Amino acid sequence: MEQKKEILKDKKIIIIGGSAGIGLATAKAVAAKGAIVIIVSSNQQRISNALQSLPKNAKGIVINASDERQIKNLFEQVGSFDHLVYTAGENLRLNNIADTEIASAQQFFNVRYWGAFTAVKYVAPHISKSGSIVLTGGIAGARPNKGWSVAASIASAMEGFTRAMAMELAPVRVNVVSPGIVRTDLWSSMPETDRENLRERYFFTSIVSVSVY
Repeated sequence: MEQKKEILKDKKIIIIGGSAGIGLATAKAVAAKGAIVIIVSSNQQRISNALQSLPKNAKGIVINASDERQIKNLFEQVGSFDHLVYTAGENLRLNNIADTEIASAQQFFNVRYWGAFTAVKYVAPHISKSGSIVLTGGIAGARPNKGWSVAASIASAMEGFTRAMAMELAPVRVNVVSPGIVRTDLWSSMPETDRENLRERYFFTSIVSVSVY
């Protein structure tokens, strides 16, 4: 019997935020399927550490995901490719709205929302027409908790943006994945007790995906 062809074999995949957490886990998973992985991060040391756990043909590129010119240059440097995954984000800080500094809230949007927006803007000339874009939201948009005003706003904005891009960029597929409480450094600014309470509360919603074709 003829073996089933691996659909990711030799596909070039860019993962912005791929040096840690969900991004690195994704890089390992697609590399195991034969994909050619390019991980992107703002931290050279994390990239170097991550590359040690990936195949030799994997590459790492340092950029600031909140800098439009650097994102544009990234895609010009890489050239044609097949899939984009965007998981970049800063450590979450949860505050009641009365205690939230507007400038700080805006800073979270710069990487988590505007970084993704900018990446999608410059991806179009380079991505395969049979390729895909996977963005990251979060369960905060659908199930916000006290103190989650910024996180819920970003997650909801990402879902709306994804739906719009699925229409605009077709036939390229555009999807958003909404993770639950995953054990990554994204939550490291919270006390361990608070993190464990969150994990227990959202145990049954560890990963919820919203797919738009």
